Amino acid sequence: MPEIKVYDIEKNPVDTVGLDSSVFDVPLREHLLHYVVNWQLARRRAGTASTKTRGEVSGGGKKPWKQKHTGRARQGSIRAPHWKGGGIVFGPKPRDWSFDLPKRVRREALRCALSLKVRGENLVVLKDFDLPMIKTKQVMGFLKTFGLGKTLVIINGDNENLIKSARNLKEVKVLKTEGLNVYDILRFKTLTMTRSALSKVEEVLGR
Repeated sequence: MPEIKVYDIEKNPVDTVGLDSSVFDVPLREHLLHYVVNWQLARRRAGTASTKTRGEVSGGGKKPWKQKHTGRARQGSIRAPHWKGGGIVFGPKPRDWSFDLPKRVRREALRCALSLKVRGENLVVLKDFDLPMIKTKQVMGFLKTFGLGKTLVIINGDNENLIKSARNLKEVKVLKTEGLNVYDILRFKTLTMTRSALSKVEEVLGR
């Protein structure tokens, strides 16, 4: 069972906690991470792009000119694809890009992503992350104290002061435990979790 230090927001070690090996020490399976990231991004696609075919473009009901004896190429409609303002051939139409992925695959990919952070020493566990007021400077001070760059912060329950203090910082994203996902874990270099969030994640993902 791997162990990790627990800090307060001033970076003073206050305790040590053992990590659940079934959640934070599983073999890396890159193909699962690939599947789940693609699944997440596909679900985010709007799929609303749409073009008009020659049957949907207005106008063009009348033949532009007679078939023969004009000296010009024969034409059937001014809304044919090769005309300016004509219909589009094989253009995009509204579609659903999402696909199904088994829940067990998504859970295992989460374990792999969390284990990756532990092995890379990019997991920070805090006793709590309570702020006295809504102020971005407090979050920036935390990043400077711990020497962190892009950081994903996982909390358990509501923490309005932290969420609103961090929302203007591009390098920080705050998520509740139920929003924990593979894409954001991999996108941010460091994963910061409160102790209560860590316990909740182990409870949900533990075997």
